[in-house]
Amino acid sequence: MMPFLGRPARRLLAEPVAATPAAGPSRRGLLALACACSALPMLAAKSVRAAVAPGAARPFHAALDAAAAAIEPRMIAWRRDIHQNPELGNQENRTSGLVAAHLRNLGYEVRDKVAVTGLVAVLRGGGGPGPVIALRADMDALPVAEEVDLPFASRAKTTWDGQEVSVMHACGHDCHTAILMAAAEVLAQHKDQLRGTIKLIFQPAEENLPRGEIGGARRMLDEGAFADPKPDAVFGLHVVSGLPVGALGWRPGPAAASADEFRITVQGRQTHGARPWAGVDPIVVGAQIVSALQTIQSRQVDVGEPSVLTVGQFHSGNRNNIIPDRAELNGTLRTYGEERRQYVMKRVTEISENVAKGMDATATVNWEPNGYPSNSNDPALSERMAPSLARVAGAEGLRLMPPGLAAEDFAYFSRAVPGFFFNVGISTPGDGLRNAAPNHSPRFQVDERGMIFGLRGMLHAVADFTGSGTPA
Repeated sequence: MMPFLGRPARRLLAEPVAATPAAGPSRRGLLALACACSALPMLAAKSVRAAVAPGAARPFHAALDAAAAAIEPRMIAWRRDIHQNPELGNQENRTSGLVAAHLRNLGYEVRDKVAVTGLVAVLRGGGGPGPVIALRADMDALPVAEEVDLPFASRAKTTWDGQEVSVMHACGHDCHTAILMAAAEVLAQHKDQLRGTIKLIFQPAEENLPRGEIGGARRMLDEGAFADPKPDAVFGLHVVSGLPVGALGWRPGPAAASADEFRITVQGRQTHGARPWAGVDPIVVGAQIVSALQTIQSRQVDVGEPSVLTVGQFHSGNRNNIIPDRAELNGTLRTYGEERRQYVMKRVTEISENVAKGMDATATVNWEPNGYPSNSNDPALSERMAPSLARVAGAEGLRLMPPGLAAEDFAYFSRAVPGFFFNVGISTPGDGLRNAAPNHSPRFQVDERGMIFGLRGMLHAVADFTGSGTPA
């Protein structure tokens, strides 16, 4: 747990706006597999109640809340439609088309096909001068076969990295897209009271792409997503099964880890399974490498700073009686600091090469170029926006989250401009929370009553950051 985790944020006393009551959020919640980019899981962690008073209420907040309540049924319908028709990274053509048509009907200036299937849309407020604020939602699903019995469950299949796979919104990006579609409509309805400019980013390929392909947030920025006009800040959210309906979670500073994928190729010498001494067994060499890599975290770095090194795939051979000539290992590295990240990368390479050499084999280590840096909430912006979330979630519902070891390519956006990223609870309180399947599970479910808290949180944050609804 980070040293400042239990430190109360500065209290700002004000009146809260009457809000839809939370469905009994508990005092504790597990942040389980929030957004595990590259389809890899996050370390479950406990949240604590945040000591933040609600921000001052204005009539504009109440108007936004009323509009959010009115659009909630359509937001849920959009989410179900997208859930039933999921698409993997850079394949989000149907989803992107649905969103683009919606935004154009609302009067947004829409640029499509950014980073293959992404969208950038602009709405200029009529309430006076103000900042440019970007709001981001990711659209892609995962290669997961759904195991939830829903009338709108996914039965989709597609090709991914040369293989036929099932497709499911197992991480909640269908919710993110529907929430931002709803926010777009509410903001357009209140355009005359909006100060500044709203920039919407509907992003593909957040879960990364195979074989090192560069995509998602990084490619959107390379293709000018933050240009003309450049945002002063960027906001994003993520639904998580580890928080109950009505809860919103946040933290200043490091909020998600970096993610780097590595591939180790062990070259041995093929022989008959009954004559191992006549060759070099790459499976045994690979197994020794896996074991040796575990000593990096346990014996070579300060465990006070969290990091994780996981070998998640081990492929070799095609018959029981043949020792093959090569083995391939794939894994992920998760860290918070760049120094730790570079050190572990170096040690993975050194250990792999030297273990293989000592066993008369060779090992080649490749780090994929499409890794994600750690995502960090701007501390000043986080302190400024936390009272907005407190107004929506209430004293019981606002949670201060520990850092998790999932990754999130929102990190590229929040490194370009100050960023604020928060979590939205979508698990049924009580037994529903305790038994909730994590994000990325084939049994991942969304209690849709939680979505309106994400929508209201985003709308209140926009209103407060831009100063909208105040006299010009």
